[in-house]
Amino acid sequence: MINSPSGPGLLFPKGGWENDETVEEAAIREAIEEAGVRGVLMEFLGHYHFKSKTLQDEFSPEGSCKATMFALFVEEELESWPEQSTRIRSWLTIPEAYENCRHPWMREALKDGFSKWHENKISTGEAFPDQD
Repeated sequence: MINSPSGPGLLFPKGGWENDETVEEAAIREAIEEAGVRGVLMEFLGHYHFKSKTLQDEFSPEGSCKATMFALFVEEELESWPEQSTRIRSWLTIPEAYENCRHPWMREALKDGFSKWHENKISTGEAFPDQD
């Protein structure tokens, strides 16, 4: 997880995607830019709706947004990354992440998306990509 420069609590890397990339490519890019990690997207965890104060405009005065969440198997921690001057990367257990998560929708994604996926993959022995 990463800190937020705009307030307390921790977040998962997130952000918009560019017109020339898929949502999967955007997720990988955001993980690199915000958290300084590279890895393999393991699974789509779900869509989660939230309101953004910074995205309120004439087309969406309430700032409605939809996040597409993925599990990421981290293969590399970068020593330097684009947002390292404003972001601190933290490694937490699932209960610690839930407790420190800033936004309710991210706690929901952690509980209903990631935790259920992780439990299922651990019980079937399929949690991690093949390591060649």
